[in-house]
Amino acid sequence: MNKSTEDTTDKKAKKIKKGKLFLFVIVVLLIFCIIVMIINSRKPAPLKLTNVNQKIKGAYFVRVNQALIKQMYENWLPNDIFWPTVFLDNMPNFQIGELEVVRYNVRVLRDNLSRLRTTDKLDPYVDKAFTALSNDPYKWWFPSAESKWKLAYAKLDEYYSNLLVGDSHFYPRADNLVELLSQYASLMGGVNTRLVYAPGDVKRVLSIEKGTEKGAPFPRKIEVHIPWHKVDDNFYYAQGVAYALLESFKAIRKDFIDVLTDKNSVPLVDKIIEDLKRCNFEPLIVFNGDPDSIFANHSLNLSSIFNDARQKVNSLIVALMQG
Repeated sequence: MNKSTEDTTDKKAKKIKKGKLFLFVIVVLLIFCIIVMIINSRKPAPLKLTNVNQKIKGAYFVRVNQALIKQMYENWLPNDIFWPTVFLDNMPNFQIGELEVVRYNVRVLRDNLSRLRTTDKLDPYVDKAFTALSNDPYKWWFPSAESKWKLAYAKLDEYYSNLLVGDSHFYPRADNLVELLSQYASLMGGVNTRLVYAPGDVKRVLSIEKGTEKGAPFPRKIEVHIPWHKVDDNFYYAQGVAYALLESFKAIRKDFIDVLTDKNSVPLVDKIIEDLKRCNFEPLIVFNGDPDSIFANHSLNLSSIFNDARQKVNSLIVALMQG
């Protein structure tokens, strides 16, 4: 074998070696990405609260929201750019649903629960917490969403500390609870509508508002078609809302127990909690089958449970408003 033949053989061997090394790196990266995505696709477990002063009204409500915020900032996915989780869409939508409920909670805490009258000044810590939570959840930098969630957590912690010493207040009155529940009912109505419109055979529906033609009202249809690739987004967003509502209602049951007992509404709250627990199921694939299809329609399955909880929330509002 001459020298040129040996050189050619060596070059081929080096190319094969480089090719194997490149393939090995690709396989390792692929396995790493899959593992990271699997780990981050798991839903959060039920909250376990610690360090809650049971004698202070509002302690559970504040701590639950803090726990939800901490859960989010420790692993916030919707704004990921340079990590394998950028390919996920189910859990990011789940977290957006959680965030939506926390925003409602803190807004009512700022406007109603922490004030004796609506003319009283806002609690500065709760106000700053709400402002921080209003940040763009998809923002990666300047400022990042996580940094704002951490700030909201810190401000709620200061509010909680003031609550313990009496410098801040929490008023667990029936009218305040009605306001909170009304916000929930509005949010749940919107979520349920998105679930109901998910089936592929739903393209256009009648609008509640009628159009006019030659001065006479006539039924007007609006486009509601949801693309197939958005069906699972709706599903997991709704489950995120249900998860955060479940934890919120657990806190409400403790902090508003006197009001609920007085209005004979404790069993109704327990039924709402029971329904919200049933919202947590995990299909292998989120199907969007037609009514006569052999495949399930998971959006409608979730909608039926979620809507039942919403109806009970409306019933609870009525019970609280009655003398």
